[in-house]
Amino acid sequence: MSTHAQRERLLLADLLENAGPGAPTLCEGWTARDLAAHVVVRERRPDAAGGLLLKPLRARLDRVQQEFAAKPYEELIQLIRTGPPRSSPFALKQIDEVANSVEFYVHAEDVRRAQPDWTERTLDPVFADVLWKRLERAARVLGRKSPVGVVLRRPDGQTAVARRGTPVVTVTGEPGELTLFVFGRQSAAHVEFDGDKEAVEKLRSAKLGIDA
Repeated sequence: MSTHAQRERLLLADLLENAGPGAPTLCEGWTARDLAAHVVVRERRPDAAGGLLLKPLRARLDRVQQEFAAKPYEELIQLIRTGPPRSSPFALKQIDEVANSVEFYVHAEDVRRAQPDWTERTLDPVFADVLWKRLERAARVLGRKSPVGVVLRRPDGQTAVARRGTPVVTVTGEPGELTLFVFGRQSAAHVEFDGDKEAVEKLRSAKLGIDA
């Protein structure tokens, strides 16, 4: 039975392959090749991947990622499709599901929404609920550097606080769109705002997400 992470992995690989190595992405300064290298290094080079969270290791991460980006693009795509080696924690189904469902969803949209002819994807309700549950747990980490208070709201009325404070902006959208928003893809997310105009503008330009 395919997991959400496995489905998103294959979708990401297909999108990267179809876009081509030089295609733009929503990741500032990254082409599709750079994004593919990032995904591969994250799973296959734990000695360098620590730089994703720890600034002292960032230089090593950049160097290793550049080395992988220099590989044939088709090889990178195949490494994404086949997944990590058995020695990697990501090879465990449970860890893969927890660590990669959101990661691959966001990066798939990074590729899709950077193309001029992109079309919106309708998520199945089960996956939408998975994304919402992850948002509920991670919202305060992802929104911690917002300059204003932030409440995330699903159309059905469920809410999650991403940042306490005033003034408060309520951001309403489907779980997939809210996920993109708090991962720093505000300009690409289809959401609605309720709050002071100035506060909304500050939130639109805020550095949200893991690297904020």
